Amino acid sequence: MPAVNSQPRRARSGNQRDEAARLAVLHAADDLLVEHGFARLTIEAIARRAGVAKQTIYRWWPSKVEILLDTLIEDSEKRFPVPEAKSTADGIRGYFRGFARFVTRDPAGKVLLALIAEAQHSPETAKSLQDRYLGPRGERERELLANGIEAGEISPGLDVDAAIDAVVGPIVYRALTGAGIPRGLVDALFDELLKPRG
Repeated sequence: MPAVNSQPRRARSGNQRDEAARLAVLHAADDLLVEHGFARLTIEAIARRAGVAKQTIYRWWPSKVEILLDTLIEDSEKRFPVPEAKSTADGIRGYFRGFARFVTRDPAGKVLLALIAEAQHSPETAKSLQDRYLGPRGERERELLANGIEAGEISPGLDVDAAIDAVVGPIVYRALTGAGIPRGLVDALFDELLKPRG
């Protein structure tokens, strides 16, 4: 999942114009993905929408996957961060409810789903997604749950990694298949897998 970029930022000249161009590329990629899907997303179309040269894009990113990952990382941190405050049961439940909203309503959630789908066909995409997004974010999610366990707020019947997978898996599956996520699904998963036993 559902990340701090573990790779250093690519070298840029650092002036304001470059940052504006970078943001224009990220926004263009995000918008075009939502409008046309991953398969029809091209560097040419991103360059046109962003108002930059293709060479500018290739100087900063080797592929559209890396552009989408930068978009996903930045947007996730702004709109769906992993909580760093005290890990309460309500806070953890709220985090997973937020994830369900993220993958169904937020354009960045659509980027995540597109990259997960593409990772099934591309080992390079799978590795980049794991290294740059899922791995770093997963570490913070594990810390969130571990803190909740230590505080007595949750008591997973599975180990922390399996518990996260068991909650997130059905949400991602339903989002990927367009089945919709029933309002009570997250609560049912949370109560079954993470709620302290009385």
